[in-house]
Parts: sequence; structure tokens; C-alpha cells
Amino acid sequence: MSLRSQLLKGILDGCVLAVIERGPVYGYELSKKLQEIGLSDVSEGTIYPVLLRLQKNGFIFGKMQASDFGPNRKYYYLTEVGKESLTTIAAEWKQISAPVNSLFEGRE
Repeated sequence: MSLRSQLLKGILDGCVLAVIERGPVYGYELSKKLQEIGLSDVSEGTIYPVLLRLQKNGFIFGKMQASDFGPNRKYYYLTEVGKESLTTIAAEWKQISAPVNSLFEGRE
């Protein structure tokens, strides 16, 4: 497993929660949104186990809804526990990323 994959695995739950916080999404749409922001190695195969784990832990819930195109889709929503978890993840990420960025500045 590459270093990038290991780092992404550690923060992916937070990224998924942050996307869902912006509005309900279904799995394929979620993976596309993550890819659009530059997380190109996040595939549908990566997303569904994360969604299942987040749902099992009570951070999100899924709801089947009719689709304008094709079959019904399961849209995911953030719970209150999920919002609290996202706040914690974001705070911890800032505590880690700021000093690391400071160390790496000027290396390029």
C-alpha cells in the first residue's frame, strides 16, 4: 500500500462526512465528488465499505429515494452524532496538518 493510500485511509471517514454534510448524496455521486476535489484514488469500491461502517456507527443514515434517472437510490444523511464526529475530526486534522505543513513549507 502506498504512503498516499495509507494517509487517505486515515482521513477518508472525515472526507466522506464532510461531503455528506453539504447535502445528501448516494454512493456513486459521493465517489465522484471526492474525485472532483482531487482524491482521484477514491473509487466506488472504496466508498461503500466506508459508508457501511459510518452507518453502523450511527454517523450517517441511508434513505431510499426515487431517482429521476433509473432505479431508486440510497441517499446518505449526516446524524447529530456524525456532525459531532466531523467537528472532532476537523479539529484534530487542523492540529496535525498545520505543523506538518509548516515543516514542509519551502521544500519545493
